[in-house]
Amino acid sequence: MTLAGIAVRNLAHNGLRAALTVVGVAVAVLAFLLLQAVTAAWVSGPRSAPRDRVVTRHKVTFAMALPKHYVEVVRSSSHVKAATWASWFGGRDPRHDTDFFATLAVDPSSYFSVYDDMKVPRAERDAFEHDKQGAIVGDVLARKFGWRVGEKVVLQSGIVPGEWRFTIDGIYTATSKAVDRSNFILRWDYINDSVPVDRRDMIGWIVSRVDDPTRAAQVSVGIDGLFDDRDIQTLSQDERSVGAHFLAMLSAILDALDAVSAVILVVMMLILGNTVAMGVRERAAEYGVLRAIGFLPSHVAFSVVAESLVLGALGGLLGTALAWPFIDVLVARLVADTMGPFFPSFGLDASQMAIGILLPAALGAIASAIPAWTASRRSVIDSIRRVA
Repeated sequence: MTLAGIAVRNLAHNGLRAALTVVGVAVAVLAFLLLQAVTAAWVSGPRSAPRDRVVTRHKVTFAMALPKHYVEVVRSSSHVKAATWASWFGGRDPRHDTDFFATLAVDPSSYFSVYDDMKVPRAERDAFEHDKQGAIVGDVLARKFGWRVGEKVVLQSGIVPGEWRFTIDGIYTATSKAVDRSNFILRWDYINDSVPVDRRDMIGWIVSRVDDPTRAAQVSVGIDGLFDDRDIQTLSQDERSVGAHFLAMLSAILDALDAVSAVILVVMMLILGNTVAMGVRERAAEYGVLRAIGFLPSHVAFSVVAESLVLGALGGLLGTALAWPFIDVLVARLVADTMGPFFPSFGLDASQMAIGILLPAALGAIASAIPAWTASRRSVIDSIRRVA
């Protein structure tokens, strides 16, 4: 019998307590992985955004519009290979009044060229470009509302009053986590032709692709310089920087999630430490016998650490096994239906699952440090005389 084998068999001394400890650790791992999935989903979009895509907006705020002719100025800028534009439409489906999704009015001929990580079949793109009332929707949004290609949809807008009728010409998928798969894409010219004259030919923002991602910052400064002497000035940033700026505004929430995750880890370690300490106290006489027949203090300490490590690993395995269906199936579907625009990609990846298994084992080893030291330092006579 090896020392590791002795440690494993020691778990059977009080099987109920060991089982409850494993369950407690599993619940803590499940909660920890859920928080990690939320944090990862929140930051995955901005961190996945391409650096060669530059967003140009009004210098004051995104809510203020730019003249459409700025697009041609940006297209003629040095190192810009393509540019498009979009505006916020603020639409909602009156049949699903409480469900939020982004509605963007775009240029049909250039938008999907700049956003080449949004994949639309060629035939559906052609239909969209020839249908003024056409729309392209994300696959997640289409699945949520049961929309199909060719279906008629009526939206109401808080920005451009009235009922707006659309025909779904296509459904896009995404090859990047930076893309929201719950967007409703409509044609800017359809809206522009119907707004008052004083609001016509105004756009929300311009998006351009540069020929070299390392020049994105330089190109951004150059674009803004073109409008320094205009009445309306601009602020340009690469898409990843725009996302990072948005995350900075949410830093307090992310810090709170990290703090809660740390508390969960501490609780997990206390659960393991308490169970191991109780076991060491109950088996003091057994450790004394082991010492009496020739086992060294280091052998006793190793068996205690190994026992706690095994408990942590079992709890981690169980928690991770429960986390995959709970987070990737149940919670992910709920998030997609209710908060898809904020969490374009939600679920566990391989690294998080590995952490869910290895971290409890490591915490178990750390939690057993004091009980292991106490057991190894106790004399043989005191250990044998000790009654649990």
